[in-house]
Amino acid sequence: MSSSRRETPDPATGAGALIVVPTYNERENLEALIAAILARLPEVHVLVVDDNSPDGTGALADGLAAADPRLHAIHRAGKLGLGTAYLAGFRWALQRDYTAVFEMDADFSHQPRFLPDFLRELERNDLVLGCRYMSGGGVEDWGLGRQLISRGGNLYARLVLGVPFTDLTGGFKCFRRAVLEALDLDAVHQVGYGFQIELTWRTLGAGFRVGQVPIIFPDRTKGQSKMSGAIFREAALGVWRLRMGR
Repeated sequence: MSSSRRETPDPATGAGALIVVPTYNERENLEALIAAILARLPEVHVLVVDDNSPDGTGALADGLAAADPRLHAIHRAGKLGLGTAYLAGFRWALQRDYTAVFEMDADFSHQPRFLPDFLRELERNDLVLGCRYMSGGGVEDWGLGRQLISRGGNLYARLVLGVPFTDLTGGFKCFRRAVLEALDLDAVHQVGYGFQIELTWRTLGAGFRVGQVPIIFPDRTKGQSKMSGAIFREAALGVWRLRMGR
């Protein structure tokens, strides 16, 4: 299937694109992140999906949104998971007229300087993945153990699913609107790295074009990582469920 709508936001301004940023205790990062995003794409809109952060991230997002029509915030009752936060953002976007929707973390591991690259690649594809493991990509300030786990996990998912993409677990990506309209968002059930794999798998299964752009992924410098062993286990089992059509 090819998208019937080929409108692509301008890589110089981001007009028509929405960036969904889930947050939980990201007050230290949020204002600086939004400033950096708008410096790169001055016409893009940003939606903060906050999970009732105890540190006041949600209140900060509301204040920023009140002062700038490009900024928006929605609030959820508690920490409900990264995947469901993105799904809430997708549904919010589909109720409006955005032509492209980004996933982006709030901790500066997803660097705003790469945003225009996604939009240029979206001119040829329907989903663009930010890739650490291709020419021009990489990670910074990661220990050897973390690198081995990440590379091994991506290789595992790639081999199980039989797809050519080298960074299936990454969460920096951009969808053309038509992809989100075509996918059954209610059927997406994984929440961590598995969520990212599942979305790409479903996009491919629907016949859309998927591309990659290189990104540099530094370790976060502020706040706490949300990673857990349960997220790894979900992804490891989830790829087999996807492969078997469950």
